[in-house]
Amino acid sequence: MSLDPELIERLKRVLAAVEPLLPRPAVPVDWAACHAANWHRSTFAGTLEPVPSIEGIRLEDLLGIEPQKKALEDNTRQFLAGLPANNALLWGVRGTGKSSLVRALLHAYADRGLRIIQVDKDDLVSLPAIVDAVKGQPYRFVLFSDDLSFGPGDASYKVLKSALDGSVYALPENVLIYVTSNRRHLVPEYESDNRGAMMVEGEIHHGEAVEEKISLSGRFGLWVGFHTFSQDLYVDVARRWAGKLCERTGVNVPWTREAETAAVLWSQRKGDRSGRIAYQFACDWVGRSVMEQQRGS
Repeated sequence: MSLDPELIERLKRVLAAVEPLLPRPAVPVDWAACHAANWHRSTFAGTLEPVPSIEGIRLEDLLGIEPQKKALEDNTRQFLAGLPANNALLWGVRGTGKSSLVRALLHAYADRGLRIIQVDKDDLVSLPAIVDAVKGQPYRFVLFSDDLSFGPGDASYKVLKSALDGSVYALPENVLIYVTSNRRHLVPEYESDNRGAMMVEGEIHHGEAVEEKISLSGRFGLWVGFHTFSQDLYVDVARRWAGKLCERTGVNVPWTREAETAAVLWSQRKGDRSGRIAYQFACDWVGRSVMEQQRGS
């Protein structure tokens, strides 16, 4: 019995409309060869998608944040050794190396079993599924969410809070959560939040609204703060970056008083002093200086 051609055509149209909504065929990640993956959430499910290559940034490339590097590296080494370690919140101003530090740790410790799964904020609702996908693997996984902040009613807020607290499900021993945020408490804070605060025997007790807001950040055992560089530190980092770039490219660009002045003006135009701004200046300074040397010769 043959089907009606018109029915066949309608079925084709239905299939073409539905197919983009279906999850992609899941291919198991080969963690022996793949060091990082992204979680991709579709309409009905989610899958881990291998990242073919990772940024080659190294710990020694991150200048001016030595205490922060030590704190997170020590925590990560404890984790890799099977010792107690904390979920970590890296917070502070933009451009100071928060997410770069996590990627540099992967570069340094992938051969010791460290693996990273990057999860977008909106996909944090899938944390139970992600954890199930790696539970029991002979590797140590950091679930990494970059530039995290929450607004009122975000579903991901409660899921992350539950994962950190272990109230509904506990993270397996081979999984930690690292997040970065510009906000120490991960949520907007307003002057009105403090209207419910009370003074009891000289001590401030925040209202329930504030306590609820800061309860999530309090569940991270490790807080690592990143702050705006002082001018002296910024100039020093720019100088060190210029030296590194000269070494890598085999050129000779002396660091002079003119370079220092130009670095300060660069940061003033950008309205910021951070490792990112220092690196950007060093790229510009070394590149332009070499071009001027070549024109002069």
